[in-house]
Amino acid sequence: QLQLVESGGGLVQPGGSLRLSCQPSGFSLKDYAMAWFRQAPGKEREPVSCISSSGGSAKYEDSVKGRFTISRDNAKNMVYLQMDNLKPEDTAKYYCAATAGFRTCEAVSYWGQGTRVAVSS
Repeated sequence: QLQLVESGGGLVQPGGSLRLSCQPSGFSLKDYAMAWFRQAPGKEREPVSCISSSGGSAKYEDSVKGRFTISRDNAKNMVYLQMDNLKPEDTAKYYCAATAGFRTCEAVSYWGQGTRVAVSS
């Protein structure tokens, strides 16, 4: 069964940091652009960041620019989202996704099950 597994979520105070990890089961990430999405309570799922298959290009949603960093290690078959200076509005369930390509990061081929991030004092 092909799936993605996220980890690293949790409860953190405003200004704190978390690193989310994503690992596939049953396939290699190296041929996919990879993305992180999030869904806050009562809201639609939205893209957060995307990274090309080589790791050479990345893009971010405006509200997380300068605070979040997406990276990947194709040798370890892992993708990461480093989240710094977290704000209460970052509270959401975060999903890892394998996508059709960097120019079409919202065309998702595989979804993870999500990991919850809560930012609160």
